[in-house]
Amino acid sequence: MTDDDFRQWLDRYGDAWREGDPDAAAELFCAGAAYHETPFDAPMIGTAAIHRYWTDGAKNAQTAVSFEAMPILLKKNTGFAHWRATFRRVPSNAYVELDGVLSARFDSAMRCEEFREWWHRKETQAGSGDPTRTP
Repeated sequence: MTDDDFRQWLDRYGDAWREGDPDAAAELFCAGAAYHETPFDAPMIGTAAIHRYWTDGAKNAQTAVSFEAMPILLKKNTGFAHWRATFRRVPSNAYVELDGVLSARFDSAMRCEEFREWWHRKETQAGSGDPTRTP
């Protein structure tokens, strides 16, 4: 894996999130991938579980998504990146900001086989002075 490969993978990950596309998200992972949303929860295993997570957590629950990722390091087949995302929750319209770091280990086909993320969340309820809220 090269730096460009990792950057392209991050771009595809971001596109899947922004578009709320669980099919595109699941395609980034190998069949037996482990997806750790937090360090304390058991990982989701396999593309079916990852697809379900993205359907429930992104496609059906978020709108107006923005995402950016900045690679930090690529060592052999494992990449690390700092990322930020914002979105609106459905149906509450709460504004959510996420700031996190991820690690992604890849197989020889450049599909992720282990994904881990650590993130912090700031959530502002609609109508509470949030300058980015929609009228």
